[in-house]
Amino acid sequence: MPILLKNISKFYDSLKALDKVSLEISDGKATVLIGPSGSGKSTFIRIITGLIPADEGEVIINGEKLSKDSVVSVRRNIGYVIQEGGLFPHLSAFNNVCLMAKHLKWNKEKIESRIKELCRLTKFPAEGLEKFPSELSGGQRQRVSLMRALMLDPQVLLLDEPLGSLDPLIRFELQNDLKEIFRNLKKTVVMVTHDLSEAAFFADKMVLMKEGRIIQTGMINDFLNRPADEFVTSFINAQRSFIEPEKFQ
Repeated sequence: MPILLKNISKFYDSLKALDKVSLEISDGKATVLIGPSGSGKSTFIRIITGLIPADEGEVIINGEKLSKDSVVSVRRNIGYVIQEGGLFPHLSAFNNVCLMAKHLKWNKEKIESRIKELCRLTKFPAEGLEKFPSELSGGQRQRVSLMRALMLDPQVLLLDEPLGSLDPLIRFELQNDLKEIFRNLKKTVVMVTHDLSEAAFFADKMVLMKEGRIIQTGMINDFLNRPADEFVTSFINAQRSFIEPEKFQ
């Protein structure tokens, strides 16, 4: 499901969080937003979901303009994984995952069948479904959050720093599992990360942002060999843990 953003601006009082941002997000591909804190990445994703409105510009999803009238139907076609998972602590993993399905009055057999399918896909242990978020590891909570986002089989998957709070070994494992899921499902993916090596690992297209504007788009070799300006080079040089791009090919 392609997404088109045309001249999107967003203001918070006198702060301009997004400044006339235009971007085409390709159907079935992974687009990864990178940039320093405060560059507008999370605002960008929240506008796509309709959680916050743009002050200027248009969002067009699968040919349909996002509006007050269309936001509910459009949002059902979007899965959203927020920072640190965002699970409801008073609900079991099972009830977190099927929350929207129950709201839409899916029957018990359909819900259980879909959750079994998602457990296999995300490698989440079925015995963990009755546990509460506080009883799960950080990696397990992220898998539950991903299952919840995929429950309705949306065409678009948005992930806002989904792995940022995990320790390196768990993060490495989930990166590999997520990439396999993206490849198998062929959904339109938009991910936010601060980590350049993570962005290069996942992205069909990387988008570097600064102060609410898009500075450069492309693949990692474009950023390394054809930087748009000095900020691009500075951002790359600041990533001391960056792995050479040959490792991603």
